[in-house]
This record gives sequence, C-alpha cells and structure tokens, in this order.
Amino acid sequence: MRDRETSERSRAARFREEAAGTGVELPYAGFDTFLKADPGRVEDVADADAAVLGVPFDGAASNRPGARYGPGAVREASAWWAYLAGYKGGLTNMRTRAQVDYSKLSLVDTGDVPVFPMDREMTAESITSHVATVAEQGTMPVVIGGDHYCTFPSFRGFCEGAGHDTVGLVQIDAHTDTVAESALFGEHFHGSSTHLIGESAFADLEHVSQVGIRGYESPGFFEFAAETGLNLFTATDVEERGIAPVVEVAVERAADGADAVYVTFDIDAVDPSVAPGTGTPEPAGLSAAEALTAMETLGTHDAVGAVDLMEVAPPYDPTDNTARLGANLLVALLERRFAE
Repeated sequence: MRDRETSERSRAARFREEAAGTGVELPYAGFDTFLKADPGRVEDVADADAAVLGVPFDGAASNRPGARYGPGAVREASAWWAYLAGYKGGLTNMRTRAQVDYSKLSLVDTGDVPVFPMDREMTAESITSHVATVAEQGTMPVVIGGDHYCTFPSFRGFCEGAGHDTVGLVQIDAHTDTVAESALFGEHFHGSSTHLIGESAFADLEHVSQVGIRGYESPGFFEFAAETGLNLFTATDVEERGIAPVVEVAVERAADGADAVYVTFDIDAVDPSVAPGTGTPEPAGLSAAEALTAMETLGTHDAVGAVDLMEVAPPYDPTDNTARLGANLLVALLERRFAE
C-alpha cells in the first residue's frame, strides 16, 4: 500500500518528478506569455524587474490595419528564447559575447489591457491607467502594441505612475509622428503620438531623439527640427555614422535634464525586406543587426525606465519573421539590462 504522501500526489505530479525533461517547455507548447513569464495581475508586479502589457489596438492607424494582432504574435515568438534558457540554462550570446542568465530577470506578463475598438479615448485612458499602475510600483513597463498612437497614453502613464516631472523619449522609427492635426484623422492618431508627447506636461521636443527616420515629412521639416530642438537622426545619418554611435548620442540627449527615458521602437524602422509585417512600410530601413544593436545599446543605460514595441502587423508576414524580430528586440534590451 502506498504511503500517504505518495497517495496525495497526483499521477501527473509523480510523472513530472520521475521523468527527465519535464521541466523544459517546448517553444510551441504551453501558454503564450512573453518569454514564458508567469502571468500576474497588473497590481502585483512590485517584486518584478519588468512587467509586460499587450495593447491589441489599431484603431488609430492611417494605413493598413493589423497591429491589433501584434501582442499575441510577439508573445508566441518570444517562446524560443525561453525554451533555450530552460533547456540550456545559462546562455552565451554570440552577438554580444555576453554570458546570459535569464533567471536573473524577474518578469511578469500581465496580459492585455482592455481596449475599446470604437472608442479611442477610452482605450487611451485604459493604457494610461494600466501602465501607470505598473510604473508606480517601481517596475519597468514593457508594452507590446498595437499601432503607434498607443505610445502617447503609455508614455503618459509611465510619467504619472513613476512620478517623473520630465521624461525623455528615444524613438526608433521610419516616421517622425509629429503631425499636429490631420484633416482626415484629427489630432489623435498614430502619426501624432510624438507631437502629443512633445506638447505634454512631461516632455518637449528637445528631450525627443528620433533614429532611423526616412521617407517623407512635411515641407521644411529640417528647419522645424532645428527650431524646436528635436534630436533628429535620419536613416542616412545611421548609414554614415553607424547605429551604435547614433543611439549613444540619441539616448544621452534624451536623458539630459530628464528623470528617465522612455524607448519606443516602431517595427517599420526596419527595412520591409526584413520585417514586412507592418502597416506603413518604408524601403531602405535598418537591418536586423542594426535594430538589435540599437536595443542592446539602450539596454546598457540605466536611465531607460520603460520600453514599447509598436506596429507589428502579422497578417502581412506569413513567415512570422517580423514578430520574431520584434520579440528579439525586446529580449535584447531586457537581457542587457537585467540578465547579464
């Protein structure tokens, strides 16, 4: 007859104890949280280094929709790194040569914030409230969108929750998103997020650094940048100076006189031959290596207090490469910051 302790354990528990390998979860198995992190309530992340929030909203996009599916796709793609860490324990990052231990990273996935597809204003308040709740616990918000309008309420939530007076912005993007008003879309859409941040109580354009800008902007845009103090680094600047030096200067300028820095990465900063799954692709963008270097560089700066990844639109990429790269970008920053 079995002893009492054995009988009280389930057959499943006994199997997991006795069979080798049951502690390793395959990348395509289990629940799709970011990096297979434990799920948790947004109110209970005080003991974590970072907390993930998804924002499945693309109601403020002016071109192709689909970024509402970004959070799910990026979470699913991130399982690969969690699998490697669980299978091999400590890892060697062959790009950076660093020894990585993800057990040093305390991460919680709080799920998706409530969104209201026909109510942009209510959705914005939801984003602000949830990001603020994370920030007020001293935990880094990691936000996965969603179209790039979502950065504005997320930025506001971070500032309010953390109690910061001034926060700098490092924006890696193909577009400046500085439109004050559109005849079609009004003052609040994904082309206005940086304008709204610059007009907010927490920032001005002198604390905004933009990296990888290309395509077309309004007439006289370089004069506008000079007049407002916007720290503008075009794709050509990156080609001529290199991504790491540009990002170093960008984050230093954003952090100068600020309490913290918020990083936003629009996946359309990357060349669409590499990351086609986005709403407004522009040719001649960053390579995958340049994008990863940018996030690795930002991950070394203690001033960075929040990060988001926006505009991953999986319907336009049947290969899933865009979501995979997006996940890797967030992993790169978190790894550098917490896991080396």
